[in-house]
Amino acid sequence: MPNSYYVYILASKRNGTLYIGVTNDLARRLGEHRDGLLPGFTKKYRVATLVYYETFDDINAAIHREAQMKKYKREWKLSVIQKDNEEWSDLAHSL
Repeated sequence: MPNSYYVYILASKRNGTLYIGVTNDLARRLGEHRDGLLPGFTKKYRVATLVYYETFDDINAAIHREAQMKKYKREWKLSVIQKDNEEWSDLAHSL
């Protein structure tokens, strides 16, 4: 069974602080963010609502996409979230 990798965007609230990350276990990583187990940016700014994610079969493709997305302007990030998640719903239930 092939592994899946995820590039994800977390938000503090609608149009709030954003965080982009990559992982091979989105449910676990989201739990780590929410439980404050990962020191740093997401814990400091309480960024823990999953508002967007993409799935990849190849880790290198996922890492490349994460780096690419981090370079995009905030307006692009907001629009990509809004396009697929107009209500900024927490997508954790879909995992």
